[in-house]
Amino acid sequence: MLQALAHARIAAESGEVPVGAVVVKDGIVIGEGHNLTRTDHDPTAHAEIVALRMAARALGSERLVGCELFVTLEPCAMCAGAISHARIARLTYGAEDPKGGAVDHGARVFAQEQCLHVPEVIAGVGAAEAAELLRKFFAGRR
Repeated sequence: MLQALAHARIAAESGEVPVGAVVVKDGIVIGEGHNLTRTDHDPTAHAEIVALRMAARALGSERLVGCELFVTLEPCAMCAGAISHARIARLTYGAEDPKGGAVDHGARVFAQEQCLHVPEVIAGVGAAEAAELLRKFFAGRR
């Protein structure tokens, strides 16, 4: 999670919403990134998607079986869907997102009957630091 938080800080410094993500397989980081939606003019360039894409290229497969994803903010519906399709074994996230999150809030993607794969979910790891990064970022925008 420390690496994901470092990526979130990089995102904030570049004017992106401070969210970072890291994909780990057998203790080795194989994908990492932060939000790039504004930088890349791409609404799908969330931290999770950036990290999943890198990990898929590293493994040469769209299925990330046995991988763990660490992300600083509860994933949205799009990212939760991608996590399921990628077959991530474990999702660990930091701050809750009651407004846009879709794991433990909102759509609760993994609880839906149509969900293809449900990862183990661990919430709240690094939550205080992740939430503080988000608070500072949005306070500076208001």
